[in-house]
Amino acid sequence: MRGSASIILIFLYYFSTLAVLGSKYRKNVLFIVVDDLRPALGCFNDSDAVTPNLDSLARVSTIFTRSYSQQALCAPSRNSFLTSRRPDSLYLYDTHSYWRVTAGNYTTIPQHLKNHGYTTASFGKIFHPGIASNYNDDSPWSWSEPPFHPSTLKYKNAKVCLDDSGALGKNLVCPVDPALQPEGTLPDLQTTEAASKYLNTYNNSSPFFVAVGYHKPHIPLKFPREFLKYHNLDKISQPYPKLWPQKVSFVSWNPWTDLRERDDVEKLNLTFPFQPIPENFAQVVRQHYFAAVTYIDRQIGELIQTLKSLRLMEDTIILVVGDHGWSLGEHSEWAKYSNFEKSVRVPLIIYDPDLSQTVRADNRENAGSFVRDDLVELVDIFPTLNDLVALPKMPACKKVDFSPLCTEGRSLAPLLYSQERVEHWRTAAFSQYPRPNDFPQTNSDQPRLRDVKFMGYSARTDKLRLTWWVRFQDLTPNWNTTEGEELYDHTIDPAEEFNLAYRPEFKNVKDSLKDLIKWQFSR
Repeated sequence: MRGSASIILIFLYYFSTLAVLGSKYRKNVLFIVVDDLRPALGCFNDSDAVTPNLDSLARVSTIFTRSYSQQALCAPSRNSFLTSRRPDSLYLYDTHSYWRVTAGNYTTIPQHLKNHGYTTASFGKIFHPGIASNYNDDSPWSWSEPPFHPSTLKYKNAKVCLDDSGALGKNLVCPVDPALQPEGTLPDLQTTEAASKYLNTYNNSSPFFVAVGYHKPHIPLKFPREFLKYHNLDKISQPYPKLWPQKVSFVSWNPWTDLRERDDVEKLNLTFPFQPIPENFAQVVRQHYFAAVTYIDRQIGELIQTLKSLRLMEDTIILVVGDHGWSLGEHSEWAKYSNFEKSVRVPLIIYDPDLSQTVRADNRENAGSFVRDDLVELVDIFPTLNDLVALPKMPACKKVDFSPLCTEGRSLAPLLYSQERVEHWRTAAFSQYPRPNDFPQTNSDQPRLRDVKFMGYSARTDKLRLTWWVRFQDLTPNWNTTEGEELYDHTIDPAEEFNLAYRPEFKNVKDSLKDLIKWQFSR
């Protein structure tokens, strides 16, 4: 009770202070998005991870261990959390549409802060490039100045990867010496350098929102070779489970076609779509994924060190998030493109200097990460940042809402730096994924909007996950059809190995979760 009262007093003091000072002082924001990052971090208890910088940040932050992307694909996920609207509200399930054209003139996080006096700057991959962000990263709406993109990104698919024979290829596994790469560097190194330079020359005339987007560990797994030394191949854990769950429809299967396009994978001569990657090469891929994460951890550490050297840590909120997860051989699956836990669960770390200093001063003996296991969605990010920088509360979106600014998420502010359970928080976190057919084909991973025939809706509750595949036509789910059902009990089956959907004793539970999905996604 004493601890609970302390937390309440902290929040009252914190928010009342912001209310008074809000017009004169607002904290800066460093917003870090990492492409294809599952919770492969030491602070998320991944035994294969070597991430000292993020672990150090986590010790003075709140980490959310059950955060979920709304779709496991870059553009739809980013469009969703940057506008705080679900893919079904944006009608965006691929990388070939721009929400301001296809859905509505919806406000983004950086646009909102820019409208309230922030200087907003983008480095690397924040919006998905190309038509998904109007070929200009949503400029000028979202950014105060032209976004920075590393010049070496154009070599993403170049044949620059050395194999064992000394030949150059377009490989999945691609450790390199940056000095020997085109232009003598790599995209994420350029991004860190540009963002750090910007911070060093910032004039403090207004608060900043600096967004930094890292490309790795997105494939190809191209990073400085030195980071392999942290990940001994013989000590990398095996994926579990390795086999496809029984009685799971093949509409769920993603055939990881982007991996198959890489020279080293193509040489395996795998039969499409189900032949698994051989175990020895699978372990190499896993090793290189974790090494790529360690590489990005180093980049984030350099950014944080820049803030420290400029004495900006006391004035800057830091948020680190992955845009979606990534399967590493679990269920014999790879990449994203699905509704499995490995594809939709992401790390989320929020550092707020005021709350960090206040709470730790009050409770020094228990200093360390505040770990929240509440169900969190990435659509929560926008209203959370809005509250933490003391802007007027965002309105909740209606079922069909074309207003420029609203949220389909919930502010995480009540959860920050508190171990107290928030009553009636959230029944489920929702994700979804489209398919062009009920059997895997070459465009199953990334169907164009016009080709979507099925939609998998997934509800993750405290204990269960139900994924329900239905027919999808004219941007509308047909709830009277069922192409596949998956029910997993995470209390005994966190790896989602045993599908309980077809066991009669779970019918009532399954029907209840279907009703929840229909309530969430019906218009």
